[in-house]
Amino acid sequence: MGLPTLEFSDSFLDSPEFRERLQCHEIELERTNRFIKDLIKDGNMLISAFRSLSLAVQRFSQSLQEFQFECIGEAETDDEINIAQSLKEFSQLLNTMEEERKRLIQNADDVLISPLERFRKEQIGAVKEGKKQFDKETERYYSVLEKHLSLSPKKKELHLQEADSQMSKDRQVFYDASLQYVFKIHEVQERKKFQFVEPLLAFLQGLFTFYHEGYEVASEFEPYKQQLQFNLQNARNNFESTRAEVERLMKRIRSAEEDFKAPSCFTMEGYLYIQEKRPLGSVWTRYYCTYQKSTKMFTMSSTEARPASRQNGVVNVTPEMFSLRSCVRRKTDSIDKRFCFDIEVVERHGVITLQALSEANRRLWMEAMDGKGIYTLPSLLSKKEETFLNDAGFKFVKKCIELIEMRGITTLGLYRTGGVNSKVQRLMTSAFGKKSPADIQVNADTWDNKTITSGLKNYFRCLAEPLLTYRLHKEFIKAATYDDQTYRVRAIHALVHKLPDKNKAMLDILTNHLLKVSSHCEENQMTVSNLGMIFGPTLLRSQEETVAAMMNIKFQNIVVEIIIENRHKIFSEAPDLSLPLPQAPSSRSTSRRNKAICLSTGKRKPRLYPTALCLADNDTFCLLLFFLREAKALYSCEAEHNHELSFPQGALFSNVYPSVEPGWLQATYKGKTGLIPENYITYI
Repeated sequence: MGLPTLEFSDSFLDSPEFRERLQCHEIELERTNRFIKDLIKDGNMLISAFRSLSLAVQRFSQSLQEFQFECIGEAETDDEINIAQSLKEFSQLLNTMEEERKRLIQNADDVLISPLERFRKEQIGAVKEGKKQFDKETERYYSVLEKHLSLSPKKKELHLQEADSQMSKDRQVFYDASLQYVFKIHEVQERKKFQFVEPLLAFLQGLFTFYHEGYEVASEFEPYKQQLQFNLQNARNNFESTRAEVERLMKRIRSAEEDFKAPSCFTMEGYLYIQEKRPLGSVWTRYYCTYQKSTKMFTMSSTEARPASRQNGVVNVTPEMFSLRSCVRRKTDSIDKRFCFDIEVVERHGVITLQALSEANRRLWMEAMDGKGIYTLPSLLSKKEETFLNDAGFKFVKKCIELIEMRGITTLGLYRTGGVNSKVQRLMTSAFGKKSPADIQVNADTWDNKTITSGLKNYFRCLAEPLLTYRLHKEFIKAATYDDQTYRVRAIHALVHKLPDKNKAMLDILTNHLLKVSSHCEENQMTVSNLGMIFGPTLLRSQEETVAAMMNIKFQNIVVEIIIENRHKIFSEAPDLSLPLPQAPSSRSTSRRNKAICLSTGKRKPRLYPTALCLADNDTFCLLLFFLREAKALYSCEAEHNHELSFPQGALFSNVYPSVEPGWLQATYKGKTGLIPENYITYI
């Protein structure tokens, strides 16, 4: 099973299950930290011990073989699978090269040791500091809370107001510490998928560069390295987009403060203090309580258990369950406690008196239980402006697409570069405002390309329901998790034909346009993968705003990417329902796949990386061979190969890629593509 998701909303509840999930992540990060230390130790041995180099490499290789990546969520993308499998691939390559090693490894410290040490100290170290702060604020908060709840309502109103104000500040400090700790854990868990592997990839490239004896092995490694670099860049891009969404979610939840109701299978849950009568008086005991409105079932689990009921630090107590009869707000002058309310249950005689954590918390509990004296709660978030899938929407989309394809389809960064927000809003108002004409006009002279592309994205983002619908959301995500690419396409093909007619028609129009955009990727750099990353969260957004939903953005991107690449088949052919689809894996309990696979079935060109994405500093070495876009020929090449073209001396090539033929490169000259000898060109 993968690591459990940490929801920001759970930071407000601070439930025992939340603490258990935190502990899982802490154990995993500590395991990663220990592994990095071992890896650094083995790497230093490799650098300093020339005579024992073989032994050091074997240990290093074995460490890679034994380590197992764990990613958040129950399913993994192909990129994550390839990244997780990459350590084992590296180990196999090291074992293959071991017999050929005769020279000392150079530059290994800058390429391998420093990035790993920096990741361990800056990222994992930051999590440890966050844990210290979180533990400190936890102890302080609950200590202050118990003192605060013991205040008598008979004290002066000014004194109570000051106490409430101070308690609110202390609560916010605790929430902030908890939210920041959860956010940092998510960040490091996601960062390790690429910041962890990239130094290893660069280290291997260094070995191949400095050892002529390993040239043949390096040549075999290049296609895998290129695919992995593509996977790493996808993981990095997914991380950036997901991190931004998760951070916005955290800020929205933080701004909601105490009135926030966390998404849950229960109508209401959280801590309550329950009055328990004893022979010499009564005591207030803290319980974690849940309530299900549909069944009227109220449960409470004590958190103050005896040591005998603890195993591995986790409290094992069977919760008490009751059927609710009624709920009544307790008057302040009837009890020497604040925020109290009474409930009657079927299983007990008399009332059970409960104390909430605050006035807002009491309102939420009483609303859930249909209590007497409930409050009307304000809505948490204001509803945004909505657009609709109607004739006006179809006209607007067609007009935008017509203008983009007419004058801007080759624009660099099309759809990635956003327009000015005020201009985009004016465009949307002119098209969908109350005074807008029925015949929508998008004037080419008034609106620039960035404004039009942003307006088009904004239209789909503001639909009352996403284009691929909430109803089919889970099925689309499930389809993207199939192991077999053919099954993915078949499943998504069938799901597209389940869409309402208007949705399918709009999807047909949009994907036809996006396919045209991707066909000009050499000029606009908008590959199918990039377009999927931009439109995935828009066309297939989740109905729930949770961290778990944010983690599925990577699968949303894959779904849109497959629809674009297979558009002709999906919209021109009826789905083949004769063969049943296999069951998608419900968890990651099965062994990982050993075969590296790409996101889609279509032939994919290698991604071209700018120099800034090189894994090493300019003073050491840069992986320029497959990242440059231009090359010059030193000699005129005669057509000696079946696919070779004849080029004049000094010809300027574009789109230089590695070829499956050893010693040859694939290059384009004046629109013609062919093979040129690798040793006939130099790179500038």
